[in-house]
Amino acid sequence: MNTPPRISCVILCHNYGRYLDRAIASCLEQEPGNFTLHEIVVIDDGSTDETEAVCHRHEGKIKVIRRSRKGFGQTLTDVFLLSSGDWVVPLDADDWFHPSKLRVCAETMRGDALFIEHWENVVDSHGNPVLREPHPGGSTSTLLVRRDAALSLLPVNNEIFFHALREAGRGVALRDALTFYRVHPRSMTDRSTPGASQDYRADVCMALADRLRVMRDEPPSWATGRRLRRISSHFRALAHSHSVEAALQRKDRLSAARTIPGMLTATIHARGPMTPWLRSLSSAITGRPRVRLAASPDQQVNS
Repeated sequence: MNTPPRISCVILCHNYGRYLDRAIASCLEQEPGNFTLHEIVVIDDGSTDETEAVCHRHEGKIKVIRRSRKGFGQTLTDVFLLSSGDWVVPLDADDWFHPSKLRVCAETMRGDALFIEHWENVVDSHGNPVLREPHPGGSTSTLLVRRDAALSLLPVNNEIFFHALREAGRGVALRDALTFYRVHPRSMTDRSTPGASQDYRADVCMALADRLRVMRDEPPSWATGRRLRRISSHFRALAHSHSVEAALQRKDRLSAARTIPGMLTATIHARGPMTPWLRSLSSAITGRPRVRLAASPDQQVNS
């Protein structure tokens, strides 16, 4: 790309007004680099707290879209439908960006790259570190996606849908921790109920696998039909892996064991490594989940 990429930062907010000011400021205060900050958009998804007042303080610097509550999936879909930059950078309103995020990531926005992910600093509700070291990303606030590629995957119900671009060989992974990811009791994901988070991830991965299977008939520009078949199987195997984990967290070893054959079949079709399947098999045999639930949501982090 000869001209600097135009970047849209889009903030998803539902009743996170207490955190929103920091999220907006982190977009406005980005270090200069080889990019154009095309727009900063806040999608206010039916908030009833101070969100509107916070947005008003930044009037003239941001674009605000207010509407009745539609939920996370539709809001994430609208992140790409309602923005117009070459690259779209979503941000959950309870998180915030490192000042160097766009500058660092813009250096990789060239060639065949359609998807960028980076690591994150995990913090609690007050912004204090939860982990000593940065944590691998993959969540909404750690992704940057080419808008035209994202449109081919819409509608979505979770950011995992865009991981398909990585599996297609069109992704860039950075180890820089460029987002502060906040874990708190009012986070969207239930991290304290045994199996709840993993069940949700399993449902998302299975929905993505089904979507990619349908897309094989008319494949997008970033993957062939054959490649989509393998990627679909990869996410089907991943869904089974999450289901095994969910069952073990609920101490249901029988359900976990019943899921193992489906995970093996999907792994073979995906031509993926056997290590994840062996780990799930080992967990099912021993009855030990791989992710430990913590007493406080501030202490629980899933990759």
